[in-house]
Amino acid sequence: MTGSESRTILVVEDEAAIRDMLSFTLHRGGYTVIEAADTREAIEQLERKPDLVLLDWMLPGISGVEFARRLRQEEATRHLPVIMLTARGEEESKLKGFEAGVDDYITKPFSTQELLARVKAILRRSQAQPENEVIEINGLELDTAGHRLRIDGKPMDLGPTEFRLLNFFMTHPERVYSRDQLLDQVWGDNVYIEDRTVDVHIRRLRKALEPYGYDRHVQTVRGAGYRFSKQV
Repeated sequence: MTGSESRTILVVEDEAAIRDMLSFTLHRGGYTVIEAADTREAIEQLERKPDLVLLDWMLPGISGVEFARRLRQEEATRHLPVIMLTARGEEESKLKGFEAGVDDYITKPFSTQELLARVKAILRRSQAQPENEVIEINGLELDTAGHRLRIDGKPMDLGPTEFRLLNFFMTHPERVYSRDQLLDQVWGDNVYIEDRTVDVHIRRLRKALEPYGYDRHVQTVRGAGYRFSKQV
């Protein structure tokens, strides 16, 4: 796989047979793989600076969802791509994963082709180089190159997907975009992402902006989609 040889993936899975299968598949795909059977080992392996984490939902001790949430709270791992692995297929479980900050979600059982396709899509998206630009709207300042958000001059934390979503909104204000259009523009060609995922990240974006009153800029247009308005 061209360009994947230098990419390292951390597999966090407590079942040895599944962990071996994942490692074998990823090795054959050209990736370097490091493994962890629980979150304690995963924390140690993070020192090797993986490019992506495959994280099982059910883990001994700290659950995969809680671990993903902690990754998003730490500066060093805030933007580290995470794909959640789980046997749970219910929509509510998926939403919990996305709300914890994971980038994608794979339900067991899955094919090796699906796994490699999702890994490739997430890595490609995470490596996209933003233009060196600072966008400012009414005190909301987005530094695309530095991946920083400031509100009225004060720095503010924002998850990687919410950052891309806000970036798209701020560069395309006053236009209404459907869920499908936002998936194409923000998530790219990852065909596995469901349109309901857009609602989850819109909610997370609004929650982050709400203490500052900027959530009102992200507007729902009934029956059409979402719009970012400069004026509220």
